[in-house]
Amino acid sequence: MSLKKLLPGKLGFGTAPLGNMFRAIPDEEAAATVEAAWDQGVRYYDTAPFYGAGLAESRLGAVLSTKPRDAYVLSTKVGRVVLDEREDGDRDLGEKGGLFEHGNPNKMLHAWTAEATERSIEDSLKRLGVDRLDIVWVHDIAQDFHGDLWLNKFEEARTGAFRVLSRLRDEGVIKAWGLGVNRTEPIELTLALDEPQPDGFLLAGRYTLLDHEHALERLLPMAQEQDVDMVVGGPYSSGVLAGGTHFEYQQAPKEITEKVARLKALAQKHGISIKAAALQFSLAHPVAAAVVPGATRPSRIAEDVAALTERVPAAFWTEVRAAGLVSPAAPLPGDA
Repeated sequence: MSLKKLLPGKLGFGTAPLGNMFRAIPDEEAAATVEAAWDQGVRYYDTAPFYGAGLAESRLGAVLSTKPRDAYVLSTKVGRVVLDEREDGDRDLGEKGGLFEHGNPNKMLHAWTAEATERSIEDSLKRLGVDRLDIVWVHDIAQDFHGDLWLNKFEEARTGAFRVLSRLRDEGVIKAWGLGVNRTEPIELTLALDEPQPDGFLLAGRYTLLDHEHALERLLPMAQEQDVDMVVGGPYSSGVLAGGTHFEYQQAPKEITEKVARLKALAQKHGISIKAAALQFSLAHPVAAAVVPGATRPSRIAEDVAALTERVPAAFWTEVRAAGLVSPAAPLPGDA
């Protein structure tokens, strides 16, 4: 199913921060943030077992399981099975090492086989307290986690998770499936397969104001040609575009902070919020179906909702383009 038809709006809620990403947050604060998203009219929620080893799913489910199931769209991911066994010390999480150090201490099995996929879905349903999922993403079969071995993981997913999710979609158990990754290459490879195709993909951090050139080269033209939709994850580039200090889940390097400063100066000149520029840029591409920023404070939700509809003058985008702060190939809001 087309994601644009399935998703209830342009703004979703990303739950990685609910897994205690970067910091430990109280359960009450997590619940209040999800409730704030609901009260603000957000009806698409994205989560994953990886976020705090099940913590984000449990926290999201504690709120959503009290809401009418037909009133919202829910996506989670497969690729990590959360075990009962505890794991102490540093975890092997690729480039995201230490990201969820404050999450649950459970050991996670990294597997994209058919059996692991089915188990992951069953476990997610239990943690979320719901009877069905709408969208399932195949999570992190990319270079940032597996280095040169990523193609092996991709092949495991192709013969396992892809086929299971295609069957579940055909049977009507789920409405859509795709890849949820931080790199473009796995999606490009999937779209080139002569096999059942995904309905869309969740691309995190690769179509933002700060990082979009690579996605524009091959992936997005392929997606547009095949009528495959994109959900944009991480539209604030790990927070640096929203007042934070992280880019790509690490402390932002000098060249990034300097670029952000230039963007913020232009935003201030035109009297707009940098959040509005970030969200509206990510949504301007024809394949973009929604953005899913994350939050751990209720006040952030209202900011995101306002940013979606804030009027950004065409003169701002003209100056951004002239300053070389966006790719000449990037569609801009208001483009014909």
